[in-house]
Amino acid sequence: MVGTDVRFDLVLLPGDGIGPEVIGAAEVVLGVVGDELRREGMALACVKHPIGGAAIDETGEPLPQATLEAALGADAVLLGAVGGPRWDSLGPSQRPEAGLLGLRQALEVYANLRPATMLDGLAERSPLRSESVGGLDLLLVRELTGGVYYGQPRGREGQGASRKAVDTMAYADNEIRRVAHVAFRAARRRRGRVTSVDKRNVLETSRLWREVVDEVAGEYPDVEVQHQLVDSMAMLLVQTPSAFDVVLAENMFGDILSDELGGIVGSLGVMPSASLGDSGRGLYEPVHGSAPDIAGKDIADPLGAILSVALLVEHSLELPWVARAIESAVQGALALGLRTPDIASGRAGERLVGTREMAGEVARLLAQELFTRQSLNGAYF
Repeated sequence: MVGTDVRFDLVLLPGDGIGPEVIGAAEVVLGVVGDELRREGMALACVKHPIGGAAIDETGEPLPQATLEAALGADAVLLGAVGGPRWDSLGPSQRPEAGLLGLRQALEVYANLRPATMLDGLAERSPLRSESVGGLDLLLVRELTGGVYYGQPRGREGQGASRKAVDTMAYADNEIRRVAHVAFRAARRRRGRVTSVDKRNVLETSRLWREVVDEVAGEYPDVEVQHQLVDSMAMLLVQTPSAFDVVLAENMFGDILSDELGGIVGSLGVMPSASLGDSGRGLYEPVHGSAPDIAGKDIADPLGAILSVALLVEHSLELPWVARAIESAVQGALALGLRTPDIASGRAGERLVGTREMAGEVARLLAQELFTRQSLNGAYF
């Protein structure tokens, strides 16, 4: 039994569009997690703050100081989604996405983990043949605080036919090295293979990327490393996605490839992510966007947010048995045939449900799973 003075503080950032709905679903699951922690002599406290467009409407800025301070003081942060067309006319530094980029930078979470797993029963949703995606269990490690999204100078100038825009891609040795270590350590816990993605035939940053990755690889003789150009990697993920273990990519390449993986596994709605640094504090969020066209309709898929809770529980709270139970509950809900519209195929045995019902069923199965394990004298393995 852990002492009762152990308390985990979480900050929830619902954001925009479907963000509040999927975070609401995650809260239902977190309620069950909190019950389990209390049985173990711990406490879980959650507080909400605005970010993105919602924060702009409320405070005039996408990342209010109160939100930032709360996030910096938390054990972990769970984010819904940001952005939407109603804020598209704002300048780059005032747009909702600036709040997310600023939060990542402030939290110093430089390694984004994006698991791509073929969940049971969803192979028919993939555009690829079932034999290509069967057993898919890939981890994309994306560098998160460097590259073209943060490089300077950036901006626009001129009018009419004289308009010009510039973005700068820049990487330093240490930025590449630290995220490469994350990828190689992850590979040691998995199947021992890292595929590093770059564009070294064109980009100087990619030539440095490959050099540094090879240097880091020398510290992991038990891990196999290979390199792929980003365009060929995009093709290989369509041809043989199950052949890969850990994929390491810089910021923009990782962003693009993770969306491709969302299509391969059947929906971005089921993909979670964890953004980690050296502090132990993490930022967790589903990979999907704010999807304003379906906001408020109770049809958004909450599984990406719920599986992001599993990553949060594992990496920031260091409670792997609870993380495994959440994953098992998600698989259990799918095994019962529950489907939100994005993962429904119309096959016999499926039951179309909304965001809230899916979350409620996962929470019910999670409570059942944890109770069963508790009854087995804490055999959480």
